[in-house]
Amino acid sequence: MTRFRFVQDHSADYPVKRLCELVECSRSGFYAWRDRPLSDHYVTDAALANEIYDIHVASQRTYGTPRVLGQLRHRNIAVGRKRVARIMAECGLVGVHGRKKWRRGKRSGLAPGPDLIGRDFTAEASNQRWVADITEFKCRDGKLHLAGILDLHDRGLAGWSMATRATADIVVNALVMALARRQPEGKVVHHADRGGQYVSGDLALTMADHDVSALFGRTGVCWDNAAMESAWATIKKEIRHIHGDWETMTRSQLRTVLFDYIETFYNRRRHQARLGHRTPAEAYTASKAA
Repeated sequence: MTRFRFVQDHSADYPVKRLCELVECSRSGFYAWRDRPLSDHYVTDAALANEIYDIHVASQRTYGTPRVLGQLRHRNIAVGRKRVARIMAECGLVGVHGRKKWRRGKRSGLAPGPDLIGRDFTAEASNQRWVADITEFKCRDGKLHLAGILDLHDRGLAGWSMATRATADIVVNALVMALARRQPEGKVVHHADRGGQYVSGDLALTMADHDVSALFGRTGVCWDNAAMESAWATIKKEIRHIHGDWETMTRSQLRTVLFDYIETFYNRRRHQARLGHRTPAEAYTASKAA
């Protein structure tokens, strides 16, 4: 079958007889294969490939086999994982992926403080438990810092803020945005590391004014805030995949990229398997309606 396909692909440029001799197949066999009606399996594969391509493009080419499969089933299309993987490979469709990197940190001689959240990164409903952190991007004209607050139920970025310096203002602004948007009715838990910004007086006053409880992970233990670290890794990986290296951008250009990614794609269009292949916005709406 592969030999006949080769002959067909090059028959416009070279004689069929010469091509058949080259790949060692008969001309009669080639013509019989060429004139044979398309099989039902081939036709359904072609239709499925169109669906897969549409999903892949809508995800800004970030979805791999698992999330494409989830979206197909979300559309009530019954298909197996291996078939989706095969069609994506044949079409050259690849999602964002990263290899695991094992890092060994230095052990602290001091006894760690209590891990009050217990690495339980779940919540029964939106606006109950938030995790927060700051990440940085090295741009052509300097660093750009991004503070974010992730809701552990709907996995959306409830609040975020950008600045050229990682001061207390950046985390206060992220919290103010989250509170203004979500307007939580009950008490909210805000979990972060023990960085200077998160133990500042300005943030403590803002939390006290809005009935927000502050929890902290242990010093120097990144796993105590693993949910936020994982979100940063995904965001950076997908931004680099979609827009290229931010090291070549100015901070102004990256601000525009981050705004579009967070507000348009991540919160409203990017489906997550852990949410039943819904977007954070859909999971948040469902939680509020429950």
